Amino acid sequence: MHQPIEFDPVDGARGMLPSWPAGIPALWIVDAVRHGDPAERLAPGILDAGEQRRAGRFVAPADRRCYVAAHVALRILLGARLGVEPREVRLVREPCPSCGGPHGRPATDGGVHFSLSHSRDLSLLAFATAPVGVDVEVVPNDRAAADVGAMLHPAEVRELAELRAEDRPVAFARAWTRKEAYLKGEGIGLARELSLDHLGTGPVPEPGPPGWTVTDVLVPAGYAAAVAVRTAGQPPVHVGHRGN
Repeated sequence: MHQPIEFDPVDGARGMLPSWPAGIPALWIVDAVRHGDPAERLAPGILDAGEQRRAGRFVAPADRRCYVAAHVALRILLGARLGVEPREVRLVREPCPSCGGPHGRPATDGGVHFSLSHSRDLSLLAFATAPVGVDVEVVPNDRAAADVGAMLHPAEVRELAELRAEDRPVAFARAWTRKEAYLKGEGIGLARELSLDHLGTGPVPEPGPPGWTVTDVLVPAGYAAAVAVRTAGQPPVHVGHRGN
């Protein structure tokens, strides 16, 4: 299980840029409750115009705070890695593997692979030398876990059915974040059926899809998280359009 570094926008990236060996992601966690206010103060000088517009569209202050804290952290860390000011980091979208449209995995011009996920007050950021995906989720209630759990791989559905009812939400959240991390790493999202890949619901992930390493991430109680990194040289998965 990976241990993320807690990001503090006041300290920025000083002393927080370890080497990134191939296949080993660097992870940071952002707590919007603890660090949202300083991130808000830094945001006008760091976020670009599009990010500031998106931040302004959030109705709930907590949602805005989480978005701002995550994107301030993303730009500070990318800027430190690329050797540019945070505001000068150019973020682009790769072509979608599913349809070729300009809404695939987010990327930079500098060859740094990254992924960002947030849920409630926590954000998780991953950086690597190869395509990477990360996901963090609040553990759902029993009803949500049961409803969505039926969409998982048949083996995962059986695993959940064998558990006590009170243990299913956490087990479901493990499986869900592992799948989301992998699919975000591929850049295909839910264009790929959730039932196709068996990553498991147990405390340790099953071996990932060919060419990928999927690992759980240590996060506070009430959350689940995972990160997926593609092996160097492994070609991406291509999927066709899903029917209605």
